[in-house]
Amino acid sequence: MSMDMQFLAGKKILLGISGGIAAYKCAELTRRLRDHGADIRVVMTKSAQEFITPLTMQAVSGHIVASSLLDPQAEAGMGHIELGKWADMILLAPATANLIARLHGGFADELLTTLCLASTAPIVIAPAMNMQMYLASATQYNLKRLEKRHFFIWGPGYGIQACGDVGPGRMLETDDLVQRTIDFFTPKETVFEGVNITITAGPTQEALDPVRYISNHSSGKMGFALATIAEQWGANVTLISGPTALPTPKNVHREKVVSALQMLKASINTINNCDIFIGCAAVADYRAQDICQQKIKKTSQSEDLILRLVKNPDIIASVANHPNRPYCVGFAAETESLEQYARGKLKSKKLDLIAANDVAKEGQGFNSEKNALTVFSNRQRFDIKLADKKEVARQLLKIISEQYQKKLTRDTKNNETDPT
Repeated sequence: MSMDMQFLAGKKILLGISGGIAAYKCAELTRRLRDHGADIRVVMTKSAQEFITPLTMQAVSGHIVASSLLDPQAEAGMGHIELGKWADMILLAPATANLIARLHGGFADELLTTLCLASTAPIVIAPAMNMQMYLASATQYNLKRLEKRHFFIWGPGYGIQACGDVGPGRMLETDDLVQRTIDFFTPKETVFEGVNITITAGPTQEALDPVRYISNHSSGKMGFALATIAEQWGANVTLISGPTALPTPKNVHREKVVSALQMLKASINTINNCDIFIGCAAVADYRAQDICQQKIKKTSQSEDLILRLVKNPDIIASVANHPNRPYCVGFAAETESLEQYARGKLKSKKLDLIAANDVAKEGQGFNSEKNALTVFSNRQRFDIKLADKKEVARQLLKIISEQYQKKLTRDTKNNETDPT
């Protein structure tokens, strides 16, 4: 993402760091938030200073770090209560089980908890702790009660922890926290107010037998990011998703499918109530002609296994050629000759737009947190540089909105001049 796109310009964020191993991530988090224009003040608990030094946080934030409740120097400058009034958001990252419990109890035993009591700013909790501590009934109770008191809970993430356990409890990654902060301060747009958008996402799985299938490396992240942003911009979103573990975006209607034939049926069923169709799914090109009813056995008589495959239907082309076709946006995942193949598909499938990405490039496309797209219409080309998939989704949806409105305007003029 280019540094001139400062989505947090002028926003004042109080970063509260408590004593968890994830505190080491706060230097990068602060730097990234500042890159987006935010003004960051840091408050650290005493235990947080065992993991990262105030000097480090002072260097990356550009401000002296506050840590003591009884600090005459601080009261002579920006008083502690004033610091709470100053903030547009208090972000507690990492938020340990101990800090969460003290917040629930309304403690004011040190500077950070006192500021949380004294501030009217929204407070965001990014939990970080051992998975058993997170799953403990006391922690779950505290988090639920805080959520009812209008605290925002971001996370935790799932994965390997410092202690070696694998499960929920990791602090969300820096990219995720930055993006959520941007989303928090971004006004809800209405560019798609009242527009019905259908999006396909993820892979399809084409069964060979009861335990095996043909599929691909699509994670579904790009399609889910599009669904998330489209809903935030006012659209009524239907998300037709192949197999993926991603959670359903808020206020999005999700239809789960497995195979290409199921995805085609679900897609056609939405056409009569669809204004824009975005085919982001990585649909398997072929499926088995015959699915074995029992598991295919490996035999010693032959070194080869011959499978007969048949071509799957082209979902986006089927939608684009439907008598009641919506505005159609396709995706093209290519490994070579990107523009040539993308423009060919744009024409042959009769699409309005096509978004092409080079999945051969490392760090973008399938199973990546980032993407880059080149978008083609019949007359124009738009380049979206490598960025987080939510940011790419924003830029792509902006292009789609502009082109869709232009088409509506053209269609209206044509209807007005039609002599019939």
